[in-house]
Amino acid sequence: MRRAVSEAAAGTLFGVALNYQGLLHSRLEEFQQPPYQKPPVKPVLFIKTPNTRNGNGDPVVFPATIERLQPGPALGVVIGRDASRVGEQDAMAHVAGYVIVNEFSQPEDSYYRPAVKAKCRDGFCPLSSEVIGRDEIADPHALPIRLLVNGEVRQQNSTANLVRRIPKLIAEISEFMTLHAGDVLITGTPEGRVDVKPGDDVVVEIEGLGRLCNTVVAEDA
Repeated sequence: MRRAVSEAAAGTLFGVALNYQGLLHSRLEEFQQPPYQKPPVKPVLFIKTPNTRNGNGDPVVFPATIERLQPGPALGVVIGRDASRVGEQDAMAHVAGYVIVNEFSQPEDSYYRPAVKAKCRDGFCPLSSEVIGRDEIADPHALPIRLLVNGEVRQQNSTANLVRRIPKLIAEISEFMTLHAGDVLITGTPEGRVDVKPGDDVVVEIEGLGRLCNTVVAEDA
C-alpha cells in the first residue's frame, strides 16, 4: 500500500555515510591516518534535522554564504514498526516501504565528524511524495539509481553496491537505539558527487520508485 510521506515517514531522518563500496574503497588510504587509524567497523551515522525536510517539486535554496553544493541520490527506508535489538533475519518485517531521497550537502573534508552546517541547512533533504510499499519492490538491493542535472546523467549506481544491506543496517542501529515507526534510514550516497548551482534542475531516479525533482535557487531569489 502506498501512503503519503507526510503521514508514513514523519519521523527522524538518519543518514548513513560511506555505505557504497566505491566510496568506501576510495577513502581507505585516508582511514589509515589520524584520527581514524582504521576503516569504520560500524555504520557512520548522521541526522538530517527536521528543518532539512523538503518535497518533490520544491526549490532547494543555495545559501549565499557557501561556495559549493552537492546533491546526494539515495534510497530511503521507512520504518513501519518500532525496532529495538532486531536481528538481521527479522529486520525486513519492520520496513514499511521506500522513498527517494536527495541528501544535499556542502562538500565534506572529513567523515570523522560530519559537519552540521554542511548537512543541516533548511530544505537540504527532499523526499519523494509517496512511500512505495515494501511488497512492491522485489529486491531493494538491486535498484539502479541515477542523478540527472538539467537532463544530463551525472551519477549512476545501484543499491547492489551497498556496503551494509538494509537488514544489517537495521540490526546494527537498533542494537543501541530504538528505531520508531516513521523514521527514515537514508542508506547512503554513491561515489562521484557533483556540484550544482542556482538554476539547475536536479532529478533523482530509482527504478520502481519513480523520480524526485527539485530546482536549485539562489537564496535571494
